[in-house]
Amino acid sequence: MSKPVVDLSLYLVIGPADCGGRNPAEIAAAAASGGATLVQLRDKQSATRDILALAREMKARLDPLGVPLIVNDRIDVALAAGAQGVHLGQDDMPLEDARRLAGPDFVIGVSIGSEAERDATPLELADHAGVGACFPSATKADADALGVDGLRQLRPSLPMPVVGIGGISAENAADVLSAGADGVAVVSAICKAKDPAAAARELSKIIDKSRF
Repeated sequence: MSKPVVDLSLYLVIGPADCGGRNPAEIAAAAASGGATLVQLRDKQSATRDILALAREMKARLDPLGVPLIVNDRIDVALAAGAQGVHLGQDDMPLEDARRLAGPDFVIGVSIGSEAERDATPLELADHAGVGACFPSATKADADALGVDGLRQLRPSLPMPVVGIGGISAENAADVLSAGADGVAVVSAICKAKDPAAAARELSKIIDKSRF
């Protein structure tokens, strides 16, 4: 097994709490069909068995579309579901332990929201970083907004690909990319959309345009 190639361009973060009663796996698949390049399952409330069942359903829907699945926080669920990776926050399992458990071919992302968090993170053990919050976010009310300027300042000191996180929408995605991010992570911009595939297509066009 070799490490999957992960495209951070349009990174969907999704869980049951984000979907207004709709099936997160269906929304994830629709978003992937519209251009989402990576999906992270983030579920902080459900029982472990329910998270695992959802992860397996998501992976079954995403694999035919060639879109990798990352699981937030729960490396046990990620490994059991056969997901391609895990995303770890600053209060989650230390990167050293996660890498030892998962091995060298498992994708590990890490959240970085300040210079202090950057300095405390063994960056060589992570494959990419989620940096933010770029804007105030309803889904992460406790996250202090780093801002686009903060992302721009941090970016040169991060040796791995970076995805901007926090409050990103079609209206501000280009600003995040112009600050040096390799991609944008979105929640509500797709999960709350009436047509998730169309929302993903719109974001994909913005991302493509920003690169020319």
